[in-house]
Amino acid sequence: MSTDTRPPIVEIRGLTKSYRRGNLLVPVLHDMSFDIPEGEFLALMGPSGSGKSTLLNLIAGIDQADAGTIRVGGMEITSLSEMDLAAWRATHVGFIFQFYNLIPVLSALENVELPLHLTSLSHAERREHAFMALGLVNLEHRLGHYPGQLSGGEQQRVAIARAIVTDPTILVADEPTGDLDRVSAEEILDLVERLNRELGKTIIMVTHDPRAAKRAKVLKHLEKGYLNDDHPQDSVSERLSQ
Repeated sequence: MSTDTRPPIVEIRGLTKSYRRGNLLVPVLHDMSFDIPEGEFLALMGPSGSGKSTLLNLIAGIDQADAGTIRVGGMEITSLSEMDLAAWRATHVGFIFQFYNLIPVLSALENVELPLHLTSLSHAERREHAFMALGLVNLEHRLGHYPGQLSGGEQQRVAIARAIVTDPTILVADEPTGDLDRVSAEEILDLVERLNRELGKTIIMVTHDPRAAKRAKVLKHLEKGYLNDDHPQDSVSERLSQ
C-alpha cells in the first residue's frame, strides 16, 4: 500500500475509453482508477496499443472519456464543454511532443511566446515570460533562431520552454526523446528531471525508452488497457530489467 501523503493533482475514477473502427468497438482503457500526487514524475510504459497515449491525452484534455471522471488540480475536466476544455488546456497543461511541433516561420522566442497570446499579458510581458522560459532551458542565446537553424535537442528544449511558459498545473510528455540521439536525449532527460526536482513540476511521460523511464520517480505499466501497480524509483531499474 502506498504511504505517499502528497495531495493528488490528478484523480482518475472509473475511466473507460473505446474507439470505433467501422462497426467494431475497440476497447482501449478499462475502468481505470488511480491518483497522481502533486510534484510526481510518472512514466507510463507498455507495448504499442496498450493505451498509454490515450491515457495521456485524456489527462491532458485532448480526448474525452466514454465513462468515468478525471480531476486535475481540483477541476473535473470530463464535465467541461469543448470550448471550456480548450481554455482550460491553454493555462493548465504544458505539452512536450516527440517531434517538437514548432512553427518553422517563427523564431524560438516567438514559438515560446505563442501560448501567452491566449492570456491577458501585454506584448512586453509576453516577451519577458518567454525570455525567462528560454533561460530555464539554457537557450537565451538562441532566441532569434528559427527551428530549422537549431539541432533536434535545441528544438526540444524550445518546446519545453513553450510547455512551461504559462506555469501549467501539469506537464505531459509523449515520447520526448523518441526523435533524438543518445546525447541529446540525456540532455533533455536531465532538463525534465530538473523541472520536477527544482521547480516541483508534475510530469506525466509516455515512453518506450527504458533510460527515460529510469529518470521517473514512479513507473506505471499498461497492458491491454489495464494499469499495473506503482513501482517507485528504487524498483524502477529492477522492473525494467525483467
